[in-house]
Amino acid sequence: MAKDLSFSCSECGASFRKWSGQCDACQAWNTITESKALSSGPKGKTLGAVRGKTIPLTDLDTQEAESPRTEAGVGELDRVLGGGLVKASALLVGGDPGIGKSTLLLQAAARFARNGLKVIYISGEESNAQVQMRARRLGLEKSPVLLAAETNLRDILTTLETEKPDLAIIDSIQTMWADTVDSAPGSVSQVRSSAHELTTFAKRNGMAVVMVGHVTKEGAIAGPRVVEHMVDTVLYFEGERGHQFRILRSVKNRFGPADEIGVFEMTGKGLAEVKNPSALFLSERGTPAPGSVVFAGIEGSRPMLCEIQALVAPSPHSQPRRSVVGWDGGRLAMILAVLESRCGVPFTGLDVYLNVAGGLRISEPGADLAVAAALVSAREDAALPAEAVVFGEISLSGALRPVVQTENRLKEAQKLGFTTAIIPQQAKQPGAAGLSLRNASDLAGFVEELFGAR
Repeated sequence: MAKDLSFSCSECGASFRKWSGQCDACQAWNTITESKALSSGPKGKTLGAVRGKTIPLTDLDTQEAESPRTEAGVGELDRVLGGGLVKASALLVGGDPGIGKSTLLLQAAARFARNGLKVIYISGEESNAQVQMRARRLGLEKSPVLLAAETNLRDILTTLETEKPDLAIIDSIQTMWADTVDSAPGSVSQVRSSAHELTTFAKRNGMAVVMVGHVTKEGAIAGPRVVEHMVDTVLYFEGERGHQFRILRSVKNRFGPADEIGVFEMTGKGLAEVKNPSALFLSERGTPAPGSVVFAGIEGSRPMLCEIQALVAPSPHSQPRRSVVGWDGGRLAMILAVLESRCGVPFTGLDVYLNVAGGLRISEPGADLAVAAALVSAREDAALPAEAVVFGEISLSGALRPVVQTENRLKEAQKLGFTTAIIPQQAKQPGAAGLSLRNASDLAGFVEELFGAR
């Protein structure tokens, strides 16, 4: 088989099938040379010998202008976005059905439209009449937001190219379909293709795009994980159906801190931002009871206080039950094992229930000590002081380890009227104006001092 040859001009990069003395593109002489193939392999399956254009390169010291931001005017939303909406960015918002994703995005669209952005809201799940009805309920019917109900990706991109909006909201990405992909809407191929087309279109045209994503029963965004890698920001909208609080959590953000949260309250007029979530999460806390402990945590860059509740009761079954809401079940099993092994506090034959009040979900290990205190308090039927907050990490040896941003946690506790903080012993004593610090070096000493349960 004859070898496929390719020739290119060293001056302008033009490609030719055969050699000649003069380049037809730039008219230069003796600049055409044989080119090596970019890749080898079966013809039609690899890049072969056809060359592309050379891309411009810069060094690390080049000063690029920061992408402009537009604030929504909602402090909690702007906090999660890292300071506002970035031009030519792609965002993915996921959450359980009925949690309030469409409500949040319609309110955000109205805010951005009032701030001067041209906003298009495209719904693939509802008709224009349904979106307009929601807007009237929220009092947003006068906002300059353009609506459309469509699922054909080709028609959507053509409309966006014609209208040239600053922000496009796609609700949802699982309902979009591209006519170049032979599969049903919502399939892996369609979701990947639609997300790729929308993301590249946004980057190419300087438009921000927000895509709503369905979630699986495990809580992860449905579809291929590559969609989360494509976009710039991934937000999860969380909350319990029985609580009015909703939490918008950033799990990925190329323009701001990850793990930042915004707290909202679901009302009859939509979602209202909660500017002091610590006070709200503790507002329903009554007289201190056994098993109730206040934990001073950190969510993103924000200190937040919440109540951890535990109940320990004799089990009528041969295998005791371990039930957890708002925390990691594996972490609970570890804390119970450390309490039994290192502190001599048995939980054999006892059902254990653990709950984070207010529908909040906690993932940081700094809650270990508060959970252990709640468990022992419930088992011994002894309440902790009402004015005390607890935080610290527990190791498998029973030692207590300090956690990050200790001073910020203490300042938040002092601001809400707490007078005592029980924390791990650390080399550098944190500043705590108005707070009495009680240091503990290990879990056994902590349990002995507070409950005498060893």
